[in-house]
Amino acid sequence: MNRMTLDLWVGVFVAIGLAALLFLALKVGNLASTNTGETYVLKANFDNIGGLKVRAPVKSAGVVVGRVGDIRLDAERYEAVVTMNIGSQFRFPRDTFAKIRTSGLLGEQYIGLAVGGDEQVFKPGDSVKKTESAMVLEDLVGQFLFDKAAEGKEKSDVNK
Repeated sequence: MNRMTLDLWVGVFVAIGLAALLFLALKVGNLASTNTGETYVLKANFDNIGGLKVRAPVKSAGVVVGRVGDIRLDAERYEAVVTMNIGSQFRFPRDTFAKIRTSGLLGEQYIGLAVGGDEQVFKPGDSVKKTESAMVLEDLVGQFLFDKAAEGKEKSDVNK
C-alpha cells in the first residue's frame, strides 16, 4: 500500500469519526429529531418543573407524542406554564394527567401524559387541568431528615 492510499483511508476514518461525534452530540442535546409534522398546542401549569427544559419530550405510554415548546412563569399565580406541541395525530381525553417524570441515568426530565377515560378530547390551545409537579431530590431528602429528627425528639420525650 503506498503512502497516498494510506492517507486517504486515514482521512475517511477521521471523517466517519467526526460525523459519529456530531450525531451523538445532536442526540444528547435533543436536536437530532426535528418534528416537521403538524402539531397543536396544549398548556399545563405546574408548581415546580424541576429541570424540565424546552424541547424535552412529551410521552404517552413511553412513546414520544410531542415536545415542550415554551416554559414561562405566570406572574399572578407564581406557577410555571409549560406549552407542549403535540403531534396532530394524537388526541387525548380532557381528564388526562400531565406528570413531570425523570428517565435514564442522566436524569433527563420529560412530561408523561397519563390518559384518562373521558370521551371529550382536548382542543388546540386547551389547558391540562390535572398536573403533577416534578419530585425534587433536595425536598425529599429534607423531608426525610425532618421526619427522622421529629421521630428522635418524640422518643426522647417519651423516655423522660
